Amino acid sequence: MTAPTLLRDAVEADLAAIRDIYNHAVEHTTAIWNETLVDVDNRRQWWSARTAKAYPVLVAERDGKVAGYASYGDWRAFDGYRHTVEHSVYVEKDARGFGIGEQLMRALIARAAAGGIHVMIAGIEAQNAASIRLHEKLGFRTVGTFSEVGIKFGRWLDLTCMELRVSQ
Repeated sequence: MTAPTLLRDAVEADLAAIRDIYNHAVEHTTAIWNETLVDVDNRRQWWSARTAKAYPVLVAERDGKVAGYASYGDWRAFDGYRHTVEHSVYVEKDARGFGIGEQLMRALIARAAAGGIHVMIAGIEAQNAASIRLHEKLGFRTVGTFSEVGIKFGRWLDLTCMELRVSQ
């Protein structure tokens, strides 16, 4: 029997697992539009930059291992956007289908509300139906799709943009 999922703030010891989840998405999916694998130092810099701004980096732990992570950061680098963030959520390939992404997202939305965030933005590859469904379930609405704005695996990708008003 699998243990329940524990959600917590990421610590430095989690960065190797976060790197592995990230790199798997880089190598095998269009969820991340990067083609370069990263090392632990890269994830340490990313984690340090997020936590320095008091942005959460959450992990889901199952059976003593990091099974997923979620975070948000600046949406755009101008003062007027300071209450809007863009988030990301990734689940380890063998941990998918257990509701971990939804648990992480619900916790991230709660952190955003507590942190004075007004709107969360999601940029999702338009063919990622599972991610779009999850976001819809959580109250996000589609606000548009940009056509052929990215490329990966030799093909053009469309970007579906979704938003959630966190505070009224």
